[in-house]
Amino acid sequence: MLPLSPWAASLAPLRPVAAMVLVAAASGAMAQSTPRAVEPFVIRDIRIEGLQRTDPGTVFAALPFRVGDTYADDKGSAALRALFATGLFKDVRIEIDDRATVIIVEERAIIAAVTFVGLQEFDKDPLTKSLKDAGIGEGLPFDRALIDRAEQEIKRQYLSRSLYGAEVTTTITPLERNRVSVTFTMNEGDAARIAQVRIFGTRVFTEKELLEQFELTPRGWFTWYTKSDRYSRSKLNSDLEKLRAWYLNRGYLEFAVESTQVTISPDKQTISIAINVREGQPYTVTSVRLEGEFLGKDDEFRQMVLLRPGQPYRGDAVTETQKRFQDLFGLYGYAFARVEPRTEIDRATGQVAVVLGADPGRRVYVRRVEVAGNTRTRDEVVRREFRQLESAWYDGSLIKLSKQRVDRLGFFEEVDIETNEVPGAPDQADLVVTLKEKPTGNLAIGAGYSNAEKLTFSASVSQDNAFGSGKSLGFEVNTSRFNRQLSLRTVDPYFTVDGISLAVDAFYRTSRPINFLGESYDLRTPGVAVRFGVPFSEYDTVFVGLGWERTELGTSIGLPLAWLNYRALYGNNADSVTTTVGWARDGRDSVLVPSAGRYQRVLFEYSFAGEVRYLKTNLQYQEYWSLPYRLTLGVNAEVGIGKGLNGNPFPVFKNFYGGGLGTVRAFEQNSLGTVDPTGAYIGGARRFNVNSELYFPVPGSGNDRTLRIFAFVDAGNVWAEAERTTWNSLRASAGLGLSWISPVGPLKLSWGRPIQVQRNDRIQRFQFQIGTAF
Repeated sequence: MLPLSPWAASLAPLRPVAAMVLVAAASGAMAQSTPRAVEPFVIRDIRIEGLQRTDPGTVFAALPFRVGDTYADDKGSAALRALFATGLFKDVRIEIDDRATVIIVEERAIIAAVTFVGLQEFDKDPLTKSLKDAGIGEGLPFDRALIDRAEQEIKRQYLSRSLYGAEVTTTITPLERNRVSVTFTMNEGDAARIAQVRIFGTRVFTEKELLEQFELTPRGWFTWYTKSDRYSRSKLNSDLEKLRAWYLNRGYLEFAVESTQVTISPDKQTISIAINVREGQPYTVTSVRLEGEFLGKDDEFRQMVLLRPGQPYRGDAVTETQKRFQDLFGLYGYAFARVEPRTEIDRATGQVAVVLGADPGRRVYVRRVEVAGNTRTRDEVVRREFRQLESAWYDGSLIKLSKQRVDRLGFFEEVDIETNEVPGAPDQADLVVTLKEKPTGNLAIGAGYSNAEKLTFSASVSQDNAFGSGKSLGFEVNTSRFNRQLSLRTVDPYFTVDGISLAVDAFYRTSRPINFLGESYDLRTPGVAVRFGVPFSEYDTVFVGLGWERTELGTSIGLPLAWLNYRALYGNNADSVTTTVGWARDGRDSVLVPSAGRYQRVLFEYSFAGEVRYLKTNLQYQEYWSLPYRLTLGVNAEVGIGKGLNGNPFPVFKNFYGGGLGTVRAFEQNSLGTVDPTGAYIGGARRFNVNSELYFPVPGSGNDRTLRIFAFVDAGNVWAEAERTTWNSLRASAGLGLSWISPVGPLKLSWGRPIQVQRNDRIQRFQFQIGTAF
């Protein structure tokens, strides 16, 4: 079922129509209801007759006279008009009874219910709301004229969906107490499908090549999903514009669509579209000139020009150059600069001179920044990300940066900034930030039963934007017999007004892993960590933290050899006090669905106190490129190196793990690296992995980037501290996947197959994970 966006706008005109009907009815009724001319008199009493539901106060409030006033014919006429204008009455009369004014009314029927029968193409709730906004809804006065107009408008909406055989009938059922029930019965029928689209008059390009640019297509394998075989005038106009752009980008300045014919079959089931075009001749650019005021920076503007003499004329290059000029003017504070391209055509030689005229207007400053659409997030959370200040000169680069920072918060589906002129003040502008909130919380509750673990319970709640404050808060509990966890995490991105962030983690984990012999052993890990993030630029942040962690070993039955060696060195209980120092630079255009930009991170973890001493290093690099046809290429590389200090090996509980989503897909999660003689996967002290993903838009999704298909290639592995690292030991895989920014976080599904594998590797072709980007 499709969303019903057109209703609110399409039904809005019904209210003025109803008002005109009421005025006409009032005029006709007054012609019959106006009492005979009377001599003016002082009103002694006012009585109202015929009311059933309407409160008498509503009638008295509409009357232009009160007890003690002088009644005259003009006041009687005004009273009739006022009472009819309320829309509550079908008939109104005024009678005079011995200096008493008697108002006799006949109330309109009230709509008791509005129901739909056979409605499938549209959603019921938006239609019900739009009808009520137009005056047709439960508890509103019944108006036949409104019902008739609504019926015609619903038919028109069906036509816009290619349902040319749809029929809409309205049934009015009288009920007790002067009420009616309104039923819209829809016989939608089948949608008409496009049988063929033809383009006539082409000489340079083939018809097939041109039709590939169209959104409207004849019926095919996937048109049941994309609905591209359903005709609509707006889609056809859009396709014609794409056709014009296609020719214009190849130098055909005089290309024209001369006519279009849309033919529907007698049974209203198939549609044929014929388009007649005139191509004209291609033109080559001879020169590009600048005219107008360019702030004395003509050379800087010339560097922005994408057209070059000797090349074919390209409309997209002219449009992009125009945008670059406006952005550059905006950089210097000229928010409303006008840039108008003009062409000087020489048909005899097939040449064209391009003239770019500019009028920067007046330099403006930002009067006010308004935030709209943030139903949950506080204004200050958005405003503190803004780098364009109020009462400061307009700066296009700061506005672009502000938009990126707000988008990177991850709280909004859409972020849009409009620049509006201030009436009467040509040197001022207002910025309107329009936001669309998205769910930022996650609540998961689960329970299970097994012979081994009996009844288990797990729950987690997290909110990236707790109470609209921009702070992150998370809590998780798991009562599994073999894996128990209690953790709390909170992040305040603005612990200080200067943007220093504070993250606090506290956890207690117990686990009883089972080796391949079926034996289990106990591990308990309590810990706490505090980390500060200090921003040094718009993109760079330095992290400094301090943490404590204890590793406790329980029973020795089933302990892997690596853990037995660990216990021999440090005993059953070992503490480590660590400090972390890191740096991150985030230049991505979005945190959740990046399409351009770069992310870099370096993190050092040093254990300087306690029984266990070690140094751990993580390096990460990501980059995204926006490609034609709405494609995005992303590359991620990570290197991890751990080293034990004071002559001791790197502690096993700090090992890196590989395999699965986030490292090398198609291999079982955490299965790469060293395998203990007991069969346990214990990871390793070094890790390397590289991932590449090519994202495709889902057909029919428009500009929605929250749902994308991707192809991937992964490579990497994990090695022990003393193990030799070789290229031949790398594992690699390739496959396809689906990425979705779901209400519970980023979700990735992938299916792949290994392309470089060893005999004992554990393969898992289908995998999914929530809460990961790569």
